[in-house]
Amino acid sequence: MSSSSNRDTLIATAVAAAAAGAAVAYTAIKVNEKKNADAKAAQKKADDPSEGRGQRSSVIMNNLTADSRADSGILFPHNHEEKMRRRIAARVSVEEENMTPRNSVTVRVPATSANVGPGYDCIGMAVDLWSEITVSRADKFEITAEGEGAEEMPKDETNLMVVGLKAAFQAANKPVPTLKYHAISRIPYARGLGSSSAAIVAGIIAGLVLAGHRLPCWGSEALLQIAAGIEGHPDNVAPAIYGGIQLGIHTGTRWMTERAPHPSGMQAVLFIPDFVGKTSDARGVLNATITREEAAFNISRVAFLVHSLCTGNLDNLKYGVEDKMHQPQRGGKLYNYLYPMIEAAQNAGASCAYLSGAGPTVMALTSGASGDIFTQREKERTDTGVAKAMLKVADAHGIKGQLLVTQPVHEGARVIKVDPHFSTDLITFRDNI
Repeated sequence: MSSSSNRDTLIATAVAAAAAGAAVAYTAIKVNEKKNADAKAAQKKADDPSEGRGQRSSVIMNNLTADSRADSGILFPHNHEEKMRRRIAARVSVEEENMTPRNSVTVRVPATSANVGPGYDCIGMAVDLWSEITVSRADKFEITAEGEGAEEMPKDETNLMVVGLKAAFQAANKPVPTLKYHAISRIPYARGLGSSSAAIVAGIIAGLVLAGHRLPCWGSEALLQIAAGIEGHPDNVAPAIYGGIQLGIHTGTRWMTERAPHPSGMQAVLFIPDFVGKTSDARGVLNATITREEAAFNISRVAFLVHSLCTGNLDNLKYGVEDKMHQPQRGGKLYNYLYPMIEAAQNAGASCAYLSGAGPTVMALTSGASGDIFTQREKERTDTGVAKAMLKVADAHGIKGQLLVTQPVHEGARVIKVDPHFSTDLITFRDNI
């Protein structure tokens, strides 16, 4: 009797457990179906700007890539692109009132110093030396210029600011109107300070504003793709766009760039020769191949350079800018003053010195500046002593030129004037543009 009772109890328990399991499974299925339905509804709203609110035209920028680790739901500190994607998905939009084509625009763009020693075609720094271009709708095509290189500058559609502007209108899928261009150039022409990249970047930005077109940045850096596509590498165009010191790579599908810090108080001392340095000539003297030793040397120096910048260890910069890929060849065949000037600058107190871009400019980086340098005692800085040492070497080699003291700059190209304005009665943008 007891055995029969126990068997009945076990059977009842098994039946109850099975029923409970079925109920849990059914509930889980329903919850999952609801989640899927909610996700589809959210996607439909994201795809349809008018869904769930009054009819209003807007542009939603979509991030094309995201870190796979961010897809798990966990956001790491570096997942800024995924954060932007989620923010956009949460209904952040760009209103069409700011997409209106403009009649004229003025763009300010910085000089840049490429390579910074071993970072051939991949590292560049924005310098506090600016050019401006103004582009306006007109009845006939015209290019006028003043300042550095105004006479040498092409006055036809081969001018790189025109090339950049045409690329912007192509990206907007709009015809290029008849325009007139005026350049105020303060960046020395063909001296290794990014005058070509400045023209490209300024042209693209001017074209986008005139066309009333915006490009996605997070996850695609579309403006960088256009500029680097024209230039062929990112070392000048990236700092011209974003400012600061930029590290650029190509992933196999697109160009990418990230900012490296530079220590406060850093100044740039530039010796700018009077003669033009053609990039084609400077590339022509380079070896077609490099040895394993040379590759290892440059890899180690790039690592030291970036580490020195990130840690603020300026004493190591002189090792970080050493190079075997392009400076020895260019110094030996084109610029015989290069290595004597580098040595003199560093002996006079510079943290480092290197050939700027393809040359002929030599740039030295110094430290010790604080606030406005003209209110600071000179002996706290090294720029004056370094400048004199560089000029002495130039004189010894019979090289005429100018000496410029400036600084790295965090800011890249930007619009400084536009008609009609972006500012409204409610919102005033910087410089009231």
